[in-house]
Amino acid sequence: MTKVITYGTYDLLHYGHIRLLERAKALGDYLIVGVTADGFDRARGKINVQQSLMDRIEAVKATGIADEIIVEEYEGQKIDDIKRFDVDIFTVGSDWKGHFDYLNEFCKVVYLDRTEGVSSSEIRSEKREIRLGLVGELPHLDKFAQECKYVNGVIISGICSIDNRLLSDDLKSLPTFKENIDGLLEISDAIYTFSTPQYHYSQIKKALEKGKHVLCETPLTLDINQWKEVKALAKENNLILMDALKTAYATAYYRLLLLVKSGVVGDIVSVDSVCTSMNNLLMSKNENFPYIWNSINEWGTTALLPIFQLLGTDYKEKKIITRLQKENSDFDLFTKISFIYPNAVASLKVGQGVKSEGELIISGTEGYVYVPAPWWKTDYFEVRYEKSSLNKRYFYQLEGEGIRYEIVSFVKSIQTGKSYGYIDDNISSAIVRVMNDFDEKKFTII
Repeated sequence: MTKVITYGTYDLLHYGHIRLLERAKALGDYLIVGVTADGFDRARGKINVQQSLMDRIEAVKATGIADEIIVEEYEGQKIDDIKRFDVDIFTVGSDWKGHFDYLNEFCKVVYLDRTEGVSSSEIRSEKREIRLGLVGELPHLDKFAQECKYVNGVIISGICSIDNRLLSDDLKSLPTFKENIDGLLEISDAIYTFSTPQYHYSQIKKALEKGKHVLCETPLTLDINQWKEVKALAKENNLILMDALKTAYATAYYRLLLLVKSGVVGDIVSVDSVCTSMNNLLMSKNENFPYIWNSINEWGTTALLPIFQLLGTDYKEKKIITRLQKENSDFDLFTKISFIYPNAVASLKVGQGVKSEGELIISGTEGYVYVPAPWWKTDYFEVRYEKSSLNKRYFYQLEGEGIRYEIVSFVKSIQTGKSYGYIDDNISSAIVRVMNDFDEKKFTII
């Protein structure tokens, strides 16, 4: 019996895929089809995949062509699979010609011509492009715009910023609006906002009332009643209102959550999160801009993320301690927040003018996880035990600091009408409550 193996993403399965599978099956007696996992696709740069792994597997299965379906999850797996299944022929589309010649050492390699005029990328691009307006401060908006280039179906419609003099050359040709977002909303289907939290409620509400989808940096508002209002408004108008926080979409961080929740270090007893920086630009108050990025605005939501995602939002007690730049100032140089849970504790430290090691440590009953600084955009972490020989490091490619995957999730949510955001409403509202407490000065000053 001649065994044949082939691999693919098979996103939005079409005639070209089916024809290729039929020709692969014709090469032998038994066809094994490897469907690439979501994580492996991301590592290879395929971030605009529309369907889940299970949807893609079911689509291949429904063709009736494959005798066996497996999941491709890591680099080098093809050699392992060829040996494990005693494969005679490896085949793939001719657009990969020469790329897999190294497999000739293990089996015969055949490159098949692809069906002309059809591809998953073309099918995805046939969907109406989403005109996305950018609101807030530069240079972050410029970084976000650069990441949009990696996502099919998104075009930047314009920018609303307090100081357009900081625009990069790529963005200078776009329509620009200062302070008032009405003009931007007229030429956009959705907006992304990276403005200080004090502006979020009014910007979100105005966009939703005009029928526009919103991707907004967490927290969505600084008042829980306002949060409930805009959430209800989005639902009423069948619009997507999604929290933006790039760390939630970073591959290493997401894998870390899954691993810790699986019990790799036992029961979680403590989560310690530190985020600090010395950014003078954000500390400088613009005369045309009444709010500044203090420590809690700049880092609070990021530092809260692992605490709430690992321990939940039902803490028993919370204490906020802060050091202000000067008396009666809204600018906190440093803030520490402590949480007490029924069976665990957590703490965060944020500083915008006070520097510390920006690490994340998750302590458990069987070991702990160490994520080095800057943990919020790391590409690896370590699981450590009392017996050091059991320690293990995990490495994941960091693409665009998580921003491009955040954009993909937002676009998919708009296209399907279902939220694919990584920050659920419980966590979103819990973050709002903490930020609101600080905004209302419910803290101890040191």
